[in-house]
Amino acid sequence: MSFTGKYELQSQENFEPFMKALGLPDDQIQKGKDIKSTSDIVQDGNKFKFTVTIGSKVMTNEFTLGEEFEFTMPTGEKAKTVVQMEGNNKLVATVKGIKYVSELNGDVMTSVVTMGDLTFKRVMKRI
Repeated sequence: MSFTGKYELQSQENFEPFMKALGLPDDQIQKGKDIKSTSDIVQDGNKFKFTVTIGSKVMTNEFTLGEEFEFTMPTGEKAKTVVQMEGNNKLVATVKGIKYVSELNGDVMTSVVTMGDLTFKRVMKRI
């Protein structure tokens, strides 16, 4: 299953408490919670390019499955991680104790980010 496509945010749960726990300032959290974000994903075999646009902020992460790369976190901080594929529709990575799981089912991608006992969930639809 190919992840390639453009996805638009449909819903999210626990955005504010999760971003606060990450250390984002309240003004950025308030701006970010009401903005519809989009994600452009290009998959070429084991190579991926994720471009996330939230308002005027654009973050890009490029990686090859199973190879270490520098990941840009929502705070702008960079950290090294490795992304693995589970099955043919789930991407999994752990960065600085935060677990990222993105699962594609048809045209819907669900991302669950877990830090300790706090979980942030985003549902995006291919457009």
